[in-house]
Amino acid sequence: MKILLVEDDIEISDMLKNFLMTENYEVTTAFDGESACQEFFADDYSLVLLDLMIPKKSGMEVMKEIREKNTVPIIILSAKDTDSDKTLGLGLGADDYITKPFSVTEVLARIKANIRRNTQYAVQSAKEESVLKCGSLVVNTNDYSVLKNGTRIELTAKEFEILKLLMKNPQKVYTKEQLYSQVWNDAYFGDENAVNVHISRLRNKIEDNPRNPQIVVTVWGIGYKLGDVE
Repeated sequence: MKILLVEDDIEISDMLKNFLMTENYEVTTAFDGESACQEFFADDYSLVLLDLMIPKKSGMEVMKEIREKNTVPIIILSAKDTDSDKTLGLGLGADDYITKPFSVTEVLARIKANIRRNTQYAVQSAKEESVLKCGSLVVNTNDYSVLKNGTRIELTAKEFEILKLLMKNPQKVYTKEQLYSQVWNDAYFGDENAVNVHISRLRNKIEDNPRNPQIVVTVWGIGYKLGDVE
């Protein structure tokens, strides 16, 4: 776990760094806002400990720059303990706020809690992204399973890839050439038969009425797209 510690008080910085290193964290220190931004965007960090009162760029400015591109947990370290300061800091994107003076054990507990929460959120997001739904059809891109009304449907690899591509891009219309290029990963030479056959077989497996498809629909003169199924 890498932590970026942004603190211009050298004694506090050294104390926190030494303590966190004994807890097996890798700690990079920065003593002003400009170097903090340079360090952050030069590496991958699990968390940022950020003092607000730092030279060159304020902690608030550093946080704004980070939040424009990254959702890493940020814990503010500040001597300012008014509700307005905390509200401002949290409103600008901080995940936690620790008031000075503090105990290193409190900082450690907050670090662990924020990293754990961020990790759990990332895992949950990944799970959600791997499950695609269209009406009663559920596709899991992790285990390559397809369920229709709770019943498993067996698809070939190409059928699955066609369905996954359409479900991941529900607003996009794909030409036969685009489907062939992305699913077969090969150049398209105008032979429509391969695409037509796989679309037909796919519809026979997933559609309630393959002659009137609602999931893999034809856009006449162009190609195919995912249907607007609730």
